Amino acid sequence: MDANSMKTGRLLKRFLPYYRKYVWIMVLDLFCAALTTVCELVLPMILRYLTNIGMNDLSALTVRMVVTIGAVYFVLRVIDGVANFYMAYNGHVMGAAIETDMREDAFGHLQKLSDNYFNNTKVGQIMSRITSDLFDVTEFAHHCPEEFFIAALKTVVSFVILARVNVLLTVIIFVLIPVMALSCTYFNLEVRKAFKVQRNQIGELNARIEDSLLGNKVVRAFANENVEMEKFSRDNKNFLKIKRHTYKYMAAFQNTIRMFDGVMYVVVIIAGGIFMIRKLISPADLVAYTMYVTTLLATIRRIIEFAEQFQRGMTGIERFTELMDADVDIFDEEGAVPLKDVEGEITFRHVSFEYPDDHTPVLSDINLTIRPGEKVALVGPSGGGKTTLCNLIPRFYDTTEGEILLDGQDIRHVTLKSLRDNVGVVQQDVYLFSGSVYENIAYGKQGATQEEVIRAAKMAGAHEFIMALKDGYDTYVGERGVKLSGGQKQRISIARVMLKAPKLVLLDEATAALDNESEHLVSESLDKLAEGRTTLTIAHRLTTIHGADRILVLSGNRIVEEGNHEALMGQKGVYYQLYTSASLVGSLPGSC
Repeated sequence: MDANSMKTGRLLKRFLPYYRKYVWIMVLDLFCAALTTVCELVLPMILRYLTNIGMNDLSALTVRMVVTIGAVYFVLRVIDGVANFYMAYNGHVMGAAIETDMREDAFGHLQKLSDNYFNNTKVGQIMSRITSDLFDVTEFAHHCPEEFFIAALKTVVSFVILARVNVLLTVIIFVLIPVMALSCTYFNLEVRKAFKVQRNQIGELNARIEDSLLGNKVVRAFANENVEMEKFSRDNKNFLKIKRHTYKYMAAFQNTIRMFDGVMYVVVIIAGGIFMIRKLISPADLVAYTMYVTTLLATIRRIIEFAEQFQRGMTGIERFTELMDADVDIFDEEGAVPLKDVEGEITFRHVSFEYPDDHTPVLSDINLTIRPGEKVALVGPSGGGKTTLCNLIPRFYDTTEGEILLDGQDIRHVTLKSLRDNVGVVQQDVYLFSGSVYENIAYGKQGATQEEVIRAAKMAGAHEFIMALKDGYDTYVGERGVKLSGGQKQRISIARVMLKAPKLVLLDEATAALDNESEHLVSESLDKLAEGRTTLTIAHRLTTIHGADRILVLSGNRIVEEGNHEALMGQKGVYYQLYTSASLVGSLPGSC
């Protein structure tokens, strides 16, 4: 068995379990397929029977006999119609249900993947794998077993019937079939390769469109519409080139089939004619034989032409499998227990971290203990590891070395859900979901009441501007919150965390996008949020520094200084230099 066949076998093995829920639908579908096959194969036998009687003893052919045979055949056609309806409707619904199950599994798997996967994979490619790549699975899941079952049934029955008519002619015909199949294999495999390249290019095209549309303001600001058109045109033409390559092999594939069709009919005409001259086959048998050969060729042609759909489906399954095989590197360990009665003490023990894809060191041998309810500010030059240190606490990444403890428990030994339920994050890059203001705040606590949502908005200093919007809390924020200002989006995201009311709060430059008035309101709210909660703030503005119990200075992947504002200023070290240089503009440098 060649590598491609083995690969196809492995993919089918991964795909077949999706039939388990629909096994009885499939069984009935194949039964209906058998009925339609019987109906199709009966007609040549009827015509052969009538022709033989008509040629040998026309007086034996009565009107009653003809009407009876016609009535029987009519009943068979009714059965054929009912069976076809079941196959066309329930078969396709089964295929769509399998596609739906696969898409849910793919989306569920994506929820488990870490930031590292998304940092290295284009969103357009991901979307292509869980949408368009699975479209062909509906047809594949329905037609694949059906087509192969019908083909096998027709081939076996046709061989038996044809062999009873004339064994030698049947052997000649069936010897040509494997030659035909082997000749088509090369083009079939090339079509498979071309379809995979085509699917990948669709993902690239999606990624290009998404990148350009999401960055449309930047495009317009730099008047680079022509540049984006050139990029899109290049990718679009490359897609056309790939499709042209695909169609070349598809045309060669189909032409090979047609040539072998002609060869088989030539064999039937010449060999059948010679056999009839030599009294080895009767005229009626030759007519029936030709009809069965036509049926057989139609079946072979259909199954070979189905190869295109088969390859499309296999390509979709292959790309689905590649997504499902992406490693889940952040997961609940066996025996993980939920966190209970969290107080908020965080301990870093010899923690080091480097990104797994490029092994760039970010943190090195961090030892740190943060007491419950303590407010800690993280400062330092860009790239010092401040954001990464915060991201390790909710396990957006896992440490490369060392361990992080929450209330004395290694966070890798507790369930992810319970850990993240107790950690609130306000990120520097605010993300709002497409929907209303209310829905975005309520996202922080499933099942929250309207009163709780409004209270959280008031605490975040967001209630007044929300009520000033056209539809208040029902105002549509647009995709990624584009209809709101940066400060408004930031306050909504803070309200979302306030509604969650976690024991640990991570603020990644939470007030960086706010004006002085908004910052004052939010700072007061953050002070309320920090009461009784452990808070880590990546510092940007001076106000966030002065309110901290302790300040950590990160530089060169390590904590180089630690203390309160007065103590650090007295050392006249890194913090002193950052503070005095930032005083010229009233703020500290940004985060990593």
